[in-house]
Amino acid sequence: MVRVLFLHPDLGIGGAERLVVDAALALKLRGHDVSFLTNHHDPSHCFKETVDGSFQVRVVGDWLPRKIFGRFYAFCAYFRMLYAAFFASFYLSSREQYDVIFCDQISIGIPVLRLARGRPKIVFYCHFPDQLLSAEGGCLKRLYRAPINFMEEFTIGMSDVTLVNSKFTLRVFQETFRRLNVVPEVLYPSLNTKYFDDMQKKILANEAGSLASLPVNFPGNSFVFLDINRYERKKNHPLALKAFCQLGKNLSASDWKRCRLIVAGGYDTRVVENVEHYNELSDLVKDNGLQDNVVLLRSPSDDEKFMLLHTSHCLLYTPANEHFGIVPLEGMYMSKPVIAVNSGGPTETIVHNSTGYLCDPKEESFSSAMANIIKDDRLRERMGVMGHKRVQQKFSFEAFAQKLDDIVIDLTKNSKNKED
Repeated sequence: MVRVLFLHPDLGIGGAERLVVDAALALKLRGHDVSFLTNHHDPSHCFKETVDGSFQVRVVGDWLPRKIFGRFYAFCAYFRMLYAAFFASFYLSSREQYDVIFCDQISIGIPVLRLARGRPKIVFYCHFPDQLLSAEGGCLKRLYRAPINFMEEFTIGMSDVTLVNSKFTLRVFQETFRRLNVVPEVLYPSLNTKYFDDMQKKILANEAGSLASLPVNFPGNSFVFLDINRYERKKNHPLALKAFCQLGKNLSASDWKRCRLIVAGGYDTRVVENVEHYNELSDLVKDNGLQDNVVLLRSPSDDEKFMLLHTSHCLLYTPANEHFGIVPLEGMYMSKPVIAVNSGGPTETIVHNSTGYLCDPKEESFSSAMANIIKDDRLRERMGVMGHKRVQQKFSFEAFAQKLDDIVIDLTKNSKNKED
């Protein structure tokens, strides 16, 4: 048994959070002792595995500011994570010794974690270089970011193993951190397929709820497109709305009449962009007269999200240059064709013309693909079957768990050999 501590900045709802929760589940199923340390954890806005007793979750430093005068988000995030790293190394490790510490997103704490009692091995998972996620700015912004960017590269180089989520991210990592003599391993995110399978069994046994429990009241013959992503501008929800509006020009009146779009996204009132972007999308729906055809849902629960995937007919995935994107895997595992932007991680998960369509980030391209799906039931069903098979063959939870377990075991073996 290996004792593993997951250190994550904000244990909320998102692709990065889903990855670390699935990684923790995978290691727990392999018999390891797993716990979490985080700067923030809201039981009403998180994945259920972090509140149902599956893991011990400790929260430290949540009292520290997330911003200063509406700015300096990166500085505050780094300081909060540094505080958590000191807590782990000098308080937790004096009471509970860890063999491996798995951290992601923010690497600033790695030098401190190396000081923990027992010298645990450090695994860093790079979803994407943090410096590339920062919005561009003027000279002052570049001056502010310079030491942060340097520390990101320097501290990542101090981890024992570095992982990335796709070949796309691997290329970006190597282009960004040119001074690092590090070649990360690709560990594709996976799905907790057992949850999906269990929910399917409940539906067959008439034990699960239905979309009637959600604020959605569509006619029974509706053809439902689903767009799942956080309410952030970079996720490009307007592309789904504009493509859906354009779709009416490519369909007969009867087909268009039954078309519906559900936008379901992570929403946190503490995040100004979430609130602003939700309002922007609401205005876009009204401006195009789509109130009867489009529903915007905020932070659906895991079970609600499953029911959305189960009931929908096609998944739309609109962000460009997405690092990986777990949502297309969820859609394919649920046997739904996926229409996504032809860049980033989706080019590694979706097979064009087989499990869905990879399109230019233009409303005309998306709406044309959407029209193909709604007009041809056999095509839709065939793409759904191929998508499900692809997830089983290439992105299975078992393969994900095995590779992560091998990494952890090898690290601890090497550590013990050196001690001997």
